Amino acid sequence: MTETNTLLLFVRDTKASADFYTRLLGYEPLEASPGFALFLLPSGLALGLWKRQGVEPAPTAEAGCSELGFKLAEPAAVDETYADWLAKGATIALAPTDLDFGRTFVALDPDGHRLRVYAVFEGM
Repeated sequence: MTETNTLLLFVRDTKASADFYTRLLGYEPLEASPGFALFLLPSGLALGLWKRQGVEPAPTAEAGCSELGFKLAEPAAVDETYADWLAKGATIALAPTDLDFGRTFVALDPDGHRLRVYAVFEGM
């Protein structure tokens, strides 16, 4: 079995995407090149940003058809993270709101990948 699992997002501009995630996450990528950047998330999941042009096989789906979730411990942290990400220039697709599972908001990265921040309500 593998030691680290990596989620890959295909991006138009690796540097612009790496800069965006550096601002949001508050730390630099572990690895960065013109075509690839790699972040290690606190959960242990690695997030790779791979330049779309030249990937084999070529990506067939556009951004926005899935989400990367960031689970927080409590609903108040969702609002705090929203304010922080908004101040850092994130595009917001859904402002903080209560849904059936908990408190959430959705931001978009430069390519339109959906980043859902959420906290599950107690008892769920």
